[in-house]
Amino acid sequence: MSGFIEQPRYSCALGAQQSVTAIKRAVPILHSGPGCGDKINRLLGQGEGYAGGNTVPCTNASEAEIVFGGEEKLGSVIEGAFKVIDADLYVVLTGCTSDIIGDDIGQVTSRYQDLDKPIVYAETGGFKSNNYVSHETVVKAIIDQYVDKFKAGTGKIKGLANVFATIPYQDPFWNGNLEEIKRILEGIGLKVNILFGSESRGVQEWKTIPQAEFNIVVSAWPGLGIAKHLENKYGTSYIHFPYLPIGGVETTKFLRQVADFAALDKDKTEAFIKKEEEKFYMHIERMADFMLEFRYGLPRRFYTILDASYAVGLSKYLLNELGILPARQFIVDDTPEEFQAAIQEQFKNISELRSATVGFLVDAGAIQEEIRADAHKHRALILGSGWERDLAREIGADLLIVSVPVAYRLILNCGYAGYNGGLRVIEDIYDKVLDTYR
Repeated sequence: MSGFIEQPRYSCALGAQQSVTAIKRAVPILHSGPGCGDKINRLLGQGEGYAGGNTVPCTNASEAEIVFGGEEKLGSVIEGAFKVIDADLYVVLTGCTSDIIGDDIGQVTSRYQDLDKPIVYAETGGFKSNNYVSHETVVKAIIDQYVDKFKAGTGKIKGLANVFATIPYQDPFWNGNLEEIKRILEGIGLKVNILFGSESRGVQEWKTIPQAEFNIVVSAWPGLGIAKHLENKYGTSYIHFPYLPIGGVETTKFLRQVADFAALDKDKTEAFIKKEEEKFYMHIERMADFMLEFRYGLPRRFYTILDASYAVGLSKYLLNELGILPARQFIVDDTPEEFQAAIQEQFKNISELRSATVGFLVDAGAIQEEIRADAHKHRALILGSGWERDLAREIGADLLIVSVPVAYRLILNCGYAGYNGGLRVIEDIYDKVLDTYR
């Protein structure tokens, strides 16, 4: 049996540096070997944020630090970061070398925390987990070491919700998805702490996390640990919507569940949903003739090679609203076993009339071999990454790049979540299909 995994779709635990970069005016400080942060940025990153990419301070731990310890060097790098980078939050993250030799980064960081510097630390040695897990580790560290100390207040703010919905940069559409989720939640009457990206107020928003009336988790499993931590810490209840809501049906379902949970004004909620659905389906109806006439040119079935949140959300949308049938679905986020049964149930009941088979694999090479071995009687659509380009050409399929590494498309603020995201999915699929007619 081979010990190699081909084309993994996530990074090591140090990949949480990208979560820090996604917070306005926040900077990660890496206590790791040289090159670690750059490799992560090349896999996950499009854009560097305020102080990401090659700007990230790093100890560049070498043999000297491995033999004699790197705490002194870490202290000097932190001092330098304070002098050179004007940031609102500094987050010290460890790589494999510092965790193996046992450097006490908590002791080093605490010297600056005692001076009320806005700095926290988290152990993210690459061998400990992947960046899905370490994202939660870092968010909880910021809450425990920074938010709890500098919180804006203790009283609950009516209608305020913290949203934990997607992992920045691991989801290439993270910023656009968070913008849309915030927009639709505000549309039904909530105040929203989105925490990451362009629609967040940065650390000022993080300081109000304890004042939220409740938390909203919009994902298959990442973020649940944060919500449970906040429930234990501040007594904040949470609602869990277990996939990314895409298109008219699932976005409406999501908003109604949140509105019921939060006891929001039903008339206001339904008025917003009605307006959004009218706009969404108006665009569909406007193109109905074209879409019906062109239906034989569309892919008849689709494969997903995605994380669980996207795989479920896109599968429901493509089947139930676009009529494209699911072939085998593959989930590549190393989903913890405790969540797999619930995800399988989602695919089992993906519509009233159909179910889909799902496999949990992290070896994309093995996944591609399974797809190659399938019978390709009809045109297919692959929802995957830039690494599927050769596979799509080989079997005559269309490829929609949704997962990292992106490589062959530029993403600014577009997203696939919500009503607007559902329309963007249609545009992108037809764009790929029409491009083959020359």
